[in-house]
Amino acid sequence: MIRELDAGRTLPKRSVGFTSRNMPFHEILAKVAKGPKASKDLTWDECKQAMKALVEGEASPAQVGAFLIAMRFKMESVTELAGLTAAARQYVPPLAVSRGLAVVDVPTYAGKQDTFHAIVAASIVATAAGATVLMHGYDGIPARPGAAGVLKALGIRVDAGPKQVAEEVNRSGFAYLDIGLYHPPVYRFLEMRQTLGVRNVFHPIARLLNPARAKVQVVGLSHPPHFEKTAEALRILGCPHALVVRGVEGDPELSASMATRVLELRDERITPIGVAPKDFGLALAPSREMAGFPPDQREKEADLLRRILESRVQGGQKDWVLMNAAMLLYAAGKGTSLAACFAAARAAIEGGAAARKLEDLVKQSVAA
Repeated sequence: MIRELDAGRTLPKRSVGFTSRNMPFHEILAKVAKGPKASKDLTWDECKQAMKALVEGEASPAQVGAFLIAMRFKMESVTELAGLTAAARQYVPPLAVSRGLAVVDVPTYAGKQDTFHAIVAASIVATAAGATVLMHGYDGIPARPGAAGVLKALGIRVDAGPKQVAEEVNRSGFAYLDIGLYHPPVYRFLEMRQTLGVRNVFHPIARLLNPARAKVQVVGLSHPPHFEKTAEALRILGCPHALVVRGVEGDPELSASMATRVLELRDERITPIGVAPKDFGLALAPSREMAGFPPDQREKEADLLRRILESRVQGGQKDWVLMNAAMLLYAAGKGTSLAACFAAARAAIEGGAAARKLEDLVKQSVAA
């Protein structure tokens, strides 16, 4: 059933300043770390103060670790998620992408363990069909390889700095941005997973950074408590259009073997929808059609994606890529329905445009 979530809800004021009293970090820490019954959420301004202390080194290493763990146990509120993201964005400028481009922001931070990176091939197909895609991510989760390794195996550059990435997006309509090269502080906190053993609040923040300040974001996640919160946070941050996807292994991917929960944010209205293979005229595929490769077999995965893009693979694997390419085209406004966008994605593969786009991206990377 389709319904609107809190369509008339009053949004928090997006102030960029601090309150009249800057709260010492130990007071911020105490506020969020008092336990399940006594902990309180931070206000918008307190989120900005907390981010300042974390990024600028005002918080000690012990305080940083305590804050990250306390927030994980308390769980960030919608205002905290939006406020911390807004504060993190202020530390680096947005990419100089042409305003005439309707960029789709595609964050990939989950890494894959059981399935191949359909979103990588889908992004190239969507670009070949007229969309502009900026993919950004992080490849540092043990035993869960990210999109960067597969892109590199395909021959596409993954180590370009922000200026070069913007030029690639403007020139070819697709690029990958390593979060460590764009926002070193966020990368540093993502890396703390290796020390703390668990994810922290910077993992959802990274997904929402939107380096190009694109008007369209397609955000994947797997943690149920973050599902509605992410859509609400995007609304607070002023995103005009977004798809929040309970994606395969946490990436922004529709599943080929079951229905996928999606929240669509458009003009401040949030609508839950279910997207299933039948919406594309497909039957449910067995999960083996989405099966991935071990971490040391990026070349084999790249070969599969290359053969899909060259229309040398038929069946479930190709259909899974087409479903997700259709989602990106729909997000980019290239069609009024997923079915119409699916037809455009299929034409891009079967007509050779996807293979040519891959070849162009590889040539561009070699030249760089």
